[in-house]
Amino acid sequence: MADPTPLDVIDVLLVEDDDGDVLMTREAFEHHKIRNHLHVVRDGEEALRFLRREGEHADAPRPGLILLDLNLPRVDGREVLAELKADPELRVIPVVVLTTSEAEEDILRSYTLHANAYVSKPVDFDRFIDVIRQIDDFFVTVVKLPG
Repeated sequence: MADPTPLDVIDVLLVEDDDGDVLMTREAFEHHKIRNHLHVVRDGEEALRFLRREGEHADAPRPGLILLDLNLPRVDGREVLAELKADPELRVIPVVVLTTSEAEEDILRSYTLHANAYVSKPVDFDRFIDVIRQIDDFFVTVVKLPG
């Protein structure tokens, strides 16, 4: 199996309504020189429009990875995950639930809905950016994503 080259760049969709977490994720991408393109939507409804390429997102790229918060306005992350994994075209996109919740029922439900990973957001900035780097390393460098 060929190793991925540093030129492998994917589109990452961050579904996050907290401005601080969006900023920390952007800073993590910059700090670790992550070359992937980060797209941000602020609620579950907009995430579904982005993924379905509807309205203002008609030209949106198909993300290679989704970072999904659970606690979102309009349509929450659990509903987004359920709709995503029920759609034959979208279900192949890996989804990392990235949330503050450490509730066992959220973890179980996320995996039941076929999340690829469940990560609790660290509150410490350095730890947060390290977690983002580890997610990127694993999903972009280690595993093979669908084209």
